Amino acid sequence: IWCCSQDLAPVFSEVDRLVAANVRKVQKAFRDHRIGPHHFQGSTGKTRVAHIQRSCGYALRPTLSVEEIGRAVQAQIIKSQDPSVVVTVDNCYGEFTDTREPCDVGADLAMGSLIKNPGGTIAPGGGYVAGRADLIGCVAARLYAPGIGIDAGGVPGSTLRIFFQGLFLAPQTTGEALKGGRLVAELLHREGFTVIPAPGVPEVWSMITAVELRSRERMTAFCRGIQRTCPIGSYISPEPGVTAGYGDEVIFADGTFIDGSTAELSADGPIREPYVVYCQGGTHWTHWALALEGAVTSLREAVAKDN
Repeated sequence: IWCCSQDLAPVFSEVDRLVAANVRKVQKAFRDHRIGPHHFQGSTGKTRVAHIQRSCGYALRPTLSVEEIGRAVQAQIIKSQDPSVVVTVDNCYGEFTDTREPCDVGADLAMGSLIKNPGGTIAPGGGYVAGRADLIGCVAARLYAPGIGIDAGGVPGSTLRIFFQGLFLAPQTTGEALKGGRLVAELLHREGFTVIPAPGVPEVWSMITAVELRSRERMTAFCRGIQRTCPIGSYISPEPGVTAGYGDEVIFADGTFIDGSTAELSADGPIREPYVVYCQGGTHWTHWALALEGAVTSLREAVAKDN
């Protein structure tokens, strides 16, 4: 065998030259197409869209400010790396909590739900997309059909009237929700719980106030207390349960006129440590005052049982 391999040295050398040439071709292709570690993490490296979620969702982090979004888009992260990238922002719970919106600081598209801030608690459903005209055209083509865009389809005048009236009311209802959130933060902080944002005037106004209740029983008691003061379904006793799209059991207190309208008044959260309930909405801050009377009483009873 070894004698054969020695005799084949010129042949092997020819194969090695072929291998080297092809390796150079592969390396050049990798270099030309900028292959990097990101390709092994679900990305092609040819990023078309960078998406930002403004609200905290079910995470324990502060809401992003418009200023922070602007820095991410323009100065530090996204457009400085690739100016052609389209920046989209999930603006849910962010509308009218600042005097500027994401598109004012460089985002290409912002989108949200009309059963949250911009619907003024009266829009029956729907959503919006705002931003660059050419991208709005792309969105419309995707929603309806290429070549048709927004030129087809109709919305009853009575529905449009509600949308526009809700938009007119939205700054005021959002302001009431912000005051209600500050009341939640102040009271629950005094009860000994960690809240985000902390009490007082926050660095970033947030529609959502997160409260760490630290046990399943406390979350359940709090949400039941909120539900009892809701205008719809006040007789219902919320229970944690499996909900499509969530990895954990979730509990909801949301006795609202419009199904899913967290802008009216709601409290919910996933049943997992550290057992955080997320409070949002409120047509007037005094509704939160009434709701907290029962919720804090129920919470104190649950805490007493723990002790």
